[in-house]
Amino acid sequence: MPDISHLLKMKDRTDLEEVNPGDTVRIHWQVVEGNRTRTQVYQGFVLRIKKGGANASLTVRRVFQDIGVERTFLFSNPRLERIEVVRRGSVRRAKLYYLRGRTGRAARIKEKVSPRK
Repeated sequence: MPDISHLLKMKDRTDLEEVNPGDTVRIHWQVVEGNRTRTQVYQGFVLRIKKGGANASLTVRRVFQDIGVERTFLFSNPRLERIEVVRRGSVRRAKLYYLRGRTGRAARIKEKVSPRK
């Protein structure tokens, strides 16, 4: 059995932006098609964040043609180029699974208001 301890000791990526559940994010992801690679952008809101070193991941949900699509991205994956936060969401839960059953206006997340300077 191969030794995977060096993978588990991988350091956290410091080049990625800090995200929280409820944030609307734009994820730049490398897609390999044959022998070519291109960057694909996936935009949605963060449903959950799973911490745990090399196994840390975030799940992003978007609604495409009235169908909810969820995708999980590993933070340690080298194909993850960058994460942009489009807007910050104000939520009171760490896991937003309750939004799966809601559509339209009921599925909206309020924007976090930053204090004035």
